[in-house]
This record gives sequence, C-alpha cells and structure tokens, in this order.
Amino acid sequence: MEDLVVVGAGPYGLSVAAHAAAAGLDVRVLGRPMASWRDHMPDGMYLKSEPWSSNLSAPDGRYTLADYCATRGTTAEHGTPLPIGTFSEYGLWFARQAAPPVEEVTVTDVTPQGSGFRIATAQGEPLLARTVALAVGVMPFVNHPAALRELPPTHYSHSSDHRDLSRFAGQEVAVLGAGQAALETAALLAEAGARPCLVARRARLNWNTLPQPLRRPLPRALRDPHSGLGTGWRSWAWSELPWAVRRLPARARERIAATELGPAGAWWLRDRFERQVPALMGHTLHRAVPVGARTRLGLTTAAGESVVLDVAHVIAATGFRPGLGRLGLLDAGLRTAVDTVGEAGTPALGPHFESSWPGLFFAGLLTAPSFGPSMRFVHGAGFTAGRLVTGVHKRLRAQGRPPGSGDGEGALRGQGAGRQKTYPV
Repeated sequence: MEDLVVVGAGPYGLSVAAHAAAAGLDVRVLGRPMASWRDHMPDGMYLKSEPWSSNLSAPDGRYTLADYCATRGTTAEHGTPLPIGTFSEYGLWFARQAAPPVEEVTVTDVTPQGSGFRIATAQGEPLLARTVALAVGVMPFVNHPAALRELPPTHYSHSSDHRDLSRFAGQEVAVLGAGQAALETAALLAEAGARPCLVARRARLNWNTLPQPLRRPLPRALRDPHSGLGTGWRSWAWSELPWAVRRLPARARERIAATELGPAGAWWLRDRFERQVPALMGHTLHRAVPVGARTRLGLTTAAGESVVLDVAHVIAATGFRPGLGRLGLLDAGLRTAVDTVGEAGTPALGPHFESSWPGLFFAGLLTAPSFGPSMRFVHGAGFTAGRLVTGVHKRLRAQGRPPGSGDGEGALRGQGAGRQKTYPV
C-alpha cells in the first residue's frame, strides 16, 4: 500500500510528487505528464506568465525553468514570451529530474477502502493508497455555453480541443470569449488562413501592459511590486498570501476566486489580434441553430438589438467551471460525502489542502475557492506542494503509519477494475 497516490501529472501533480518523494513518502504518480499543455493547446501559443513565475516546485528550489533553459543553451527572459512547447518540455524534464517515474495510465475510479483508497485504472490492476492527491488539472471542467449544447458535435468545440488550427483555413469561425485563450486562438486562426470573428459579452477587451523591469528604483518597486501573478499590491496579495485568503469568509473567497485577475490579453498579442480579427463586443449569445453544415448564431447587443452571425464553426474559449459534481473519476458516494463550498460545489479544504474526507487531498483549480486565484496559475504549485505533503504526513501519523512504511500491497490482485468511467488525466 502506497503512502500517497497523486492523480494527475501536470505542474501541480509533479510538484506534489517531487515534494513527497523528497520527504521519504512511498508515492506513485498516475497520468500523462503535462497533458493539458502538450495535447490541448494549439501550436504557436505562448506562455502568458513571466518565465520566473512559471516554475514547478521542488523542495530545494532546484529544477526551475531557467535551469532547464540553461541545459538547452537558451534563456528564459523577463518580458519575452516563452513558447508553450518549451514550457511543456520543461515539465517533462522536471518530471525526469525531480519526481518519481510517472505511470501514464488513465484513472477511472477513486473509492474509499478501509482507512485508505482504491484507485482503478483503465490499463492495469487497481492500487491501494493511504492518501490520495487529486491534481486533475482543468480538462474535467471544460465550460461550453448552454446555447451551444444542443448543436451537433461537429458544429462547435472548445478552445482546448485543438492542437492544429490549420484545419479551419478558409472558413469563418466564431470565437466566443474575451480572455487570453479566446484572443490568442482567434489570432492563430487568422494566421492559419481562417476568417475568425471574436464574440464577447464584455463592452471592451482588457489588455495587460508591458511588464515593468525587474530592477527598478525602490520607490517605484514599493508602489507597484512584482509578484508571480503580475504587478501591484492586489496581485501580490493573491500571489503571496493564499493562506490568508483561506481565512476569509467562504462567500468572499468564492468571489475573489471568480473575479480577481479576470480575462485579459497579453501585451505581446494585442497588435497581432487587432490587425487581423474583427470583434463583436457587448454581444450575448442566446441561440445557436445548425443550418446544413454551418451554424447560425443569434446574438443580442447591450442595446437589445438582434444580430445574426453565420459561421462554419464555433470555438468556445469560455474557460473552465470546477466542481466536484463534474469529477467523474471520484466515487459518487465520496463526492456526496465531501463538504463543499459555493454554488459550484468545490471541496472545502483545510490549511494543508485536505478535504473533509480524511486522506483525500486536492490541488490546482478546484482549490481556488479556498486559497484564491493563484491556484488558477502554475505559480500556485509552489504554495501548494509543500503544504499538501505536510498534510499527508499529518494524516499518516494520525493513522499510526510512519511515512515510508509501505507493505508491498501497491496492486490489488484479481479484484477487477471498478467502474470504467474513462477519464484521461
């Protein structure tokens, strides 16, 4: 039986695993390494955050993005956008250097068993673990506008569905949304020969400004400090004080997680977008109807006027809505038993990311309503990993099981694979 099984091998899962292994835990990591970045972002995308704030977390501060770039003879510079492909390769390198070997399997079910958990996979025999950390990323929580859900599947998609946008060359594509994913997807579509049009409810687009130099006069640095989530004291608070966010009332935490650091485009994207992509701002989608192979969108302006837009395809860059109810790999009874916060039903978490069910931990997007908006970004992995592993130690001691006292029962023999709710992590 393992001390800890980490489900998910993105920045959060790999960081938790690195801390757990360094702490002497018997830990296994299940999932496809850096899957969201490798499989769900189009070629040509860039990392929005600054390289120095995009490190995965090892307990000794090693294996940073800068360290990886040094092995390649390149640099990751402040104020210079980094290709997503380079960041994905960095994550794979980090996994080889800092974490236990990742087992690339699909977890289908996590069920309580005794004082621990039974983890079933699609590829092999189930595992037993004393504790589980679910670091499942964003893909279980893809959000499609309700108006699109009655369309045939070929008529619409999510921005995370595409690695290659060249298939839309010569076609009219409506891109829904006003955040970085929408703006960059639209620009990449235009550069691939498509004819995109952005549709957004917001009256105007927000654009980040050119980042200030890292070295600045002290008065200027104090007035507008740098942080892992941007410049300014508000960004600094969300970046550096997630523990303080957790102490706020639940409604305040939920509002902060939902509204702070909202949709905005990167400074380096603005010219590319504005030169190539028309935008219908202040337009709300209220209806979508298939017309042959095409789609007719019914839009309403802020003034109440109706607008019709006919396109070959619709891409919803409308983000992700986390909630335990959408986490199909978690046993239904366990989902119901875990205490939640907010209307979306995200897990209520203790100071070490443990849920109300002993031994069940969460990391990443699902934890934002508890610890704030930094959990929506790679930067939050640094805060999460060490604290979560401390929580695992506390839980193991409460069970009377010293960390590292594995009994060799990592795989249950001959007990079937459980319910096959396919879920690629």
